[in-house]
Amino acid sequence: AVIGQYEKDILVSTDLLMEGIHFDMQYTPLKHLGYKSVAVNLSDIAAMNGRPTQILVSIAVSSRFSVEALEELYEGIHLACQKYHVDLVGGDTTSSKTGLVISITAIGEADKSDITYRKGAKKHDLICVTGDLGAAYTGLLILEREKVTFQANPNFQPDLSNYYYVLEIFLKPEPRLDIVSLLKEKGVIPTSMIDISDGLASEVLHI
Repeated sequence: AVIGQYEKDILVSTDLLMEGIHFDMQYTPLKHLGYKSVAVNLSDIAAMNGRPTQILVSIAVSSRFSVEALEELYEGIHLACQKYHVDLVGGDTTSSKTGLVISITAIGEADKSDITYRKGAKKHDLICVTGDLGAAYTGLLILEREKVTFQANPNFQPDLSNYYYVLEIFLKPEPRLDIVSLLKEKGVIPTSMIDISDGLASEVLHI
């Protein structure tokens, strides 16, 4: 959402992460999960050619998570906030009977002349992407494969040393705020932008 405010507009985006749908606790470290939860929200602000400024974090948590586990989750959230100079300004906490739910709202800003919407794409525009497409999915496939092996043999110890790169991209993604800075530096305002964490094909159809 874009909210008009003087010479700059306020950008607001929110994402919900559900245990069992968006993450699997069998192979997701809580610190990484906290970091990733922030990163995917900041990415949506970057995809409007804006700069994130604040987040609100709400969680619903079941009794199987200890206080120490939640501290680990928030340590990851804090690390992402530090890296991208974003303030954690509020949120909510409640109990859950089914697992862990994380909801983050990201707030950002952009000059009116810089904001880029999805709807600006035109015929013959050049489509450009950032990052290594498919790397995160590859990391997920590797973790799912090792999970099945572990379930069949609890004494199994996976060797993931050859897969650090794709595992990091899946477990600890980075929002491409560097691209926002680069575009501003080069004086380029794209006709359309979108976050492609859900996949390239579906998002190209959106624009």
